Amino acid sequence: MAQKVSVVMSDDIDGSPADETVHFGLDGVDYVIDLSAENADELRDALFRFVEVARRVSGRKKRGSPPMPNAGPAVGTSQRRARAQAIRAWARENGFEVSDRGRVSLEVESAFAKATGK
Repeated sequence: MAQKVSVVMSDDIDGSPADETVHFGLDGVDYVIDLSAENADELRDALFRFVEVARRVSGRKKRGSPPMPNAGPAVGTSQRRARAQAIRAWARENGFEVSDRGRVSLEVESAFAKATGK
């Protein structure tokens, strides 16, 4: 009798299906976490302002591990950037102060979503 064993990765934060395994380090300790594309992006966004000004001491430049087979489509970086640019343009036209880089505030994102339905 043949057996087929499959491994299903789940997001370590919320239990949803994981799209990738993310490696990161802090204070000399390396960490590995399985995350959905959304939670991986959230982790990268949270670390962005620190990584942006930090000095690289080792390792190669990498954005997480490759997507897992059969993980389904994930929102890509270019789509997130395009959305952020659209939100920033809308925000400026509507009297909000927003920076050219970094995370768009939840207040601005909510106002954009409410006004545009996106």
